[in-house]
Amino acid sequence: MASRVVLVEADGGSRGNPGPAGYGAVVRDPETGEVLAERSESIGVTTNNVAEYRGLIAGLEAAAELGATEVDARMDSKLVVEQMSGRWQIKNAGLRPLAAQAAQLVDRFAAVRFSWIPRERNRHADALANAAMDAAAGAPAGPVVDPPRIVEPPRTVAADEPAARDRAREVADRAAAKRAAGADATTAPASWEPRPSLTATRLLLVRHGETEFTEQGRYSGRGDVALSARGREQVAATARRVAALVPGAVAVVSSPLSRCTATAGAIADALGGRPVRLDDDLIECDFGAWEGRTFAEVRDGWPGELDAWLASTAVAPPQGESFVEVAERARRAVAALCEAYPRETVVVVSHVSPIKLMLRDALAADDAFLHRLYLDAAGISVVDLWPDGGVAVRSVNDTAHLDGIA
Repeated sequence: MASRVVLVEADGGSRGNPGPAGYGAVVRDPETGEVLAERSESIGVTTNNVAEYRGLIAGLEAAAELGATEVDARMDSKLVVEQMSGRWQIKNAGLRPLAAQAAQLVDRFAAVRFSWIPRERNRHADALANAAMDAAAGAPAGPVVDPPRIVEPPRTVAADEPAARDRAREVADRAAAKRAAGADATTAPASWEPRPSLTATRLLLVRHGETEFTEQGRYSGRGDVALSARGREQVAATARRVAALVPGAVAVVSSPLSRCTATAGAIADALGGRPVRLDDDLIECDFGAWEGRTFAEVRDGWPGELDAWLASTAVAPPQGESFVEVAERARRAVAALCEAYPRETVVVVSHVSPIKLMLRDALAADDAFLHRLYLDAAGISVVDLWPDGGVAVRSVNDTAHLDGIA
């Protein structure tokens, strides 16, 4: 039998985790990029991880139906890729049957290679999954395959468009309404009853120490700006503080940018030499054309785009990334941490935007929260997350350890 290689791109998600969920999968010819098959389905109320596994299973089934002998499976779910590659344990009992089903499908091929790709390179499967989630949240459930709904990147608004701010606010209102619609399905029962912290996954959210850009008020996104001298002092103090707060932390997970890895490395050393694991989902927002510029420079050069960006989390800076996209990464990172470290304490070193978005979600706040919360460099916030969806924010922007640093 002649060898036939196909590319499978798969995704899944839920509006809330758990919440109305769906998946999408695309099978392509790896040489031409031609779409050979699509799968998309609403699957009721469940978690992101379940939906991601269902997307993978659907993609593998479609590849088998096409007579493929080898598969390159690509997903933006690091959890599924690492577990199917055998590098991470499957600690969540609810995922094991799905992983076993996927493994049985893998056995039908001569070879299956799993690789992680960033979300922007998985747009087709992501679009199908989002259409299925929309259906699960209210429209009639069922496959969404004809035609595929392709989501374009958020369009930046030109400075000379007078209706830019109004349109941006409309987008923000729709996003807020969608979150509110799913809130009842994702909120744990209200209760004043104390919860045992030992059954929660505790995240210590640490913003990196200062850089020269921080001190100068410049947009600092994907640029790899090193810690300043003051930032290194802050990091040393933060490491001591974290070691005192959580000497039993099991892991340190960091954005791959050096201002975070330097912060994480100092904390890991203070915890007795723990390894630092990198997670691309924790990276800062991509500020595109605004990178390295001061706030005043951006106001002068892009007044309309800036107003639109400030009015809506769905609007991106020119050539950049919207906060809606950053929030999806942040939620994915939190879900992966809860899956990988149940009932454990994890130190998470990231940037101001992902941490703000994690705290917004933890507090069930709206987007106005992002403009009202200030996070200092090297500040610490603590969040507990329980398996039933319960959340407790224990502290926000603790900077007592920075007293005395000039």
